Amino acid sequence: MARKKLSPLAPLIVASAFALVLSGCSSAGGGDADAGEPQTGGTLKVLSNGDTDRIDPQLIAYVPSNSITRVISRSLLSYEASNDAEKRSALVGDLATEVPKPTDDGLTYTITLRDGATWDAPDGARPIVSEDVERGIKRICNPHIGAALGSYFITLIDGMTQFCDGFADVAPEAGAMKEYIEANDITGIETPDDKTVVFRLTEPASDFTSMLSLSTANPAPVEVLDYLPDSPEYRNNFISSGPYTIDEHKPDVKLTLTRNKSWDAKSDPLRKAYVDSIEMTMGVEVDAAMQQLQAGSADMLFDIQPGPANIQQLTAANDEKFSTLENGGVDQFMWINTKTDNNGGALQKLEVRQALQYAIDKSAVVQVMGGTDIATVTNGIFGPGINGYEEYSPYGDKSGKAAPEKAKELLAKAGVQNLTLKFPYRNLGSQPDIAQTVQASLEKAGITVELFPVPPTDYYANFMTNRENASGGEWDIALVGWSPDWVGGAARSVYQPQFTFDGTPQAYNYVDYNNDEANALADQALAASTPEEAAKLWHQVDQTVMKDSPIVSIAAKKKANYHSARVQNFSIYALAQNGDWANVWLTK
Repeated sequence: MARKKLSPLAPLIVASAFALVLSGCSSAGGGDADAGEPQTGGTLKVLSNGDTDRIDPQLIAYVPSNSITRVISRSLLSYEASNDAEKRSALVGDLATEVPKPTDDGLTYTITLRDGATWDAPDGARPIVSEDVERGIKRICNPHIGAALGSYFITLIDGMTQFCDGFADVAPEAGAMKEYIEANDITGIETPDDKTVVFRLTEPASDFTSMLSLSTANPAPVEVLDYLPDSPEYRNNFISSGPYTIDEHKPDVKLTLTRNKSWDAKSDPLRKAYVDSIEMTMGVEVDAAMQQLQAGSADMLFDIQPGPANIQQLTAANDEKFSTLENGGVDQFMWINTKTDNNGGALQKLEVRQALQYAIDKSAVVQVMGGTDIATVTNGIFGPGINGYEEYSPYGDKSGKAAPEKAKELLAKAGVQNLTLKFPYRNLGSQPDIAQTVQASLEKAGITVELFPVPPTDYYANFMTNRENASGGEWDIALVGWSPDWVGGAARSVYQPQFTFDGTPQAYNYVDYNNDEANALADQALAASTPEEAAKLWHQVDQTVMKDSPIVSIAAKKKANYHSARVQNFSIYALAQNGDWANVWLTK
């Protein structure tokens, strides 16, 4: 069956006009401040609760995984690590010599690749060339595992929809996919020589350069075509373009990165690679991780954040190794499964979904997350810092206090009794406590909640994105978080992946939600001539979606980071929302 075409969205105006606010980060052990003379050597010890979602750059979607990708796979464009919000959100060249300017009325972007950038190929260092860039883009819509963030590119690059339609008919086997990729081109990508890549778009899109900072658009060496994307064989034969490469990966146990001897520091303006190796140990709980960092037996955190009690202690002690930043996302969305026939299809009724809006005590969740100093109640699809975010409350008041009697009234109006909801949760950090808080709120409204844990590594990659789990009624409500996919004017990266559907499934639109009125407003917002006009339209998008109640927006949380005393130059890499592994150094 041919792949159905995604409806293209209208262009964004200049991304810098909608710059995402990333704030509140202290100097945190050096950063842009004077951290002393850099030192090389040592092993950076990182603690993690779960594993990375993917190793394959095209498939990365989990924010913490950007820390890994940053050091093993170079992007066309990227960001400088910095503790200055404006500096770290400024797009710069990585493999590209500079950020390209659009030509041809905004339809054409020309990339020039930097000299000296190489693959750590099996036969020795080999230059990264323009064909590698096109190959990476082609892999986005492979029929084995499509890229979660691929929809941004598919209808935007001229000819890519047709390429992906053909790819959809190919057997999801390495040999067949390799043959298709090598035999077919994307007409909107031209490679006139080894150093030049020309992208031709279907419509002007000034956020296209921001998309090129995503690892989804990273170049790919020809050798990867011999393996299924992100398969064990792919991982065991990983070819690096960054300063480090994979030495060992034991899933859910350990990841060790060592120096890539083929990497040329002179070709890389963004990574200093001070440490000799990086060792990530998995399966660590929050309290144990914090104890190790404070004792100096470990250095940084991956998917773990300091817990509420830790935050209170660190704040009271004015510990400079603790820092926070706003990321523009909503930390706690509760998706409502409108695809299931559980409870006689009750969740397909608007009144029942509205009842859930009133039933949840968001203020109680904020307290579990660490209090109002680090978390805030949200009521829409956008978080603080996104152009289009406004404080408003379509259900109840802005405080987020529950109204269980109103919830009961709406359930009665819908003719629903004895509502029982299956509620998965990640067994990670404060997630169990948050799930129990939501459970308690719903039970006060007469709703029975059946909680069950899902391993953090599987939650998104295997459970929530498995569409059969939604249609088969494996879950009724589920908590997820969402951060903008890039830095800059990022409303599209919140709305499009989660709240649009045109027949082609999106990985993170768990119930195929779509609203034509909201889509039309989004088109207008993306074509707006001023940030102020766009903000009003995006807020209308927010209001329109929330009238349907596909989700309950609960709370936004500042990203909290902590590191050991021996970590110096802890500067934020914006896409990872964490200190940059590529630029920290360690005191002896």
